[in-house]
Amino acid sequence: MFPERLTKGYRAFIEGRFAVERGRYQQLAGQGQSPSIMVIGCVDSRVSPEVIFDAAPGEILVARNVANLVPRYEPPTTPETDISHQHGTSAALEFAVRALRVRHIVVLGHAFCGGIKAFASDDAPLTASDFIGRWMRQIAPAADAVSAPKDDWEGYLRQLEFASVALSLKNLMTFPFVKAAVEEGSLQLHGAYFGVASGKLLVRNEASGAFEPV
Repeated sequence: MFPERLTKGYRAFIEGRFAVERGRYQQLAGQGQSPSIMVIGCVDSRVSPEVIFDAAPGEILVARNVANLVPRYEPPTTPETDISHQHGTSAALEFAVRALRVRHIVVLGHAFCGGIKAFASDDAPLTASDFIGRWMRQIAPAADAVSAPKDDWEGYLRQLEFASVALSLKNLMTFPFVKAAVEEGSLQLHGAYFGVASGKLLVRNEASGAFEPV
């Protein structure tokens, strides 16, 4: 049976927001989407970019994965029928930059990230396949940049959360089409961090690398 919570939520949506914004939805259906901002966020249910930024339909393009990571650019090297090296985040980036021509990409990290904690804890694999463990190994270079000692566990995790955002911004520039757009001035990259408990948003200062209140 379809979850009752979703059914109730849909009814509230169709009678409330959709009724108010019907014209916008019809416009988007007819003209297509043209968001100027892409947000790469975490799958964490507490960190919805559309909610955090109070976005209207069609305003922001959102790609979400475990720990809001951007992998390094990896050109296809296998036959088209081999899906073992497919990258959903890379495909979303290509769509955002080359098709939609977004002007901003925001990597949105957050507090209490389970993926970051899983990497830092170095626990046993969750499953035999351990997709999460393999995915999170990407942030090893970020961990090398963290100065907080592990005995300051909360401080260490927070610094690692910040460092992983910085690493994703660096990885974005390994994509030729992203690098070209940034260098020609048609695209800007940003790092941000959301405090789940506090609701505070920090934005990364490009010059200093520090995360500062918005």
